[in-house]
Amino acid sequence: MSTDDALLKQASIKTEDSTLVAQFDIDGAIPDSGAYVVGLMGASPDFSLQRRLCIEFMNGEAIACYSFNRDQGIEEDYDLSGVSHSENSITGSFPLTALNGLGQGHVLSAFSEADGREFQHGVPVEEAI
Repeated sequence: MSTDDALLKQASIKTEDSTLVAQFDIDGAIPDSGAYVVGLMGASPDFSLQRRLCIEFMNGEAIACYSFNRDQGIEEDYDLSGVSHSENSITGSFPLTALNGLGQGHVLSAFSEADGREFQHGVPVEEAI
């Protein structure tokens, strides 16, 4: 994957009822070959609690939507019906509980991975939660 492909321009997260809706806008297109992951990394202020909310693509098609609780080592998979994407925008729905416990002053940033390697990290996230 070229570094000109699928760069995260911005990310946002908002609540809708009991759901977190994450949106990722990319410059370029979702790669049509290989693995590509976009997600959010959330942490408590001291980083003792960490969560990852991820949407994974393989050859341009969404194949997984999940959260990972790092401190407990638990991954929870979600139905792909909560994922939509166009060439340069990705939206995913996660249960509100996916970020439970991070508290006030939490840290939240977006990242992307390509073919199993970190591609981008620390992308600012606009929050409305």
